[in-house]
Amino acid sequence: MINIDDFKKIEIKIGTVVSAERIENADKLIKLVFDFGLEKRQILAGIAECYPDVSVLVGKQMPVIVNLEPRIMKGQESQGMILAADANGQPVLLQPEKEVPPGSIVK
Repeated sequence: MINIDDFKKIEIKIGTVVSAERIENADKLIKLVFDFGLEKRQILAGIAECYPDVSVLVGKQMPVIVNLEPRIMKGQESQGMILAADANGQPVLLQPEKEVPPGSIVK
């Protein structure tokens, strides 16, 4: 269990995917570039097995944890983490009910 103060430390914003590409020599990783309004960030996500055509991700909006320490994977830096539901071991991407401005804060 965490308390509300711990939860408030997590900064989640809605980003819009502006580009998506597979990471060379990585079966699971996709490099997504998100627009957050005032900045763009690169996020690596282990969802490639579920998205053979990564171009379908461009234009999608999804929640991203933006205040995680950057992490290097396969020589690429990931500057956050997308949120997804787990349905029988398969990621299901979350998205707003309607389009919102990039960078909108999730509360």
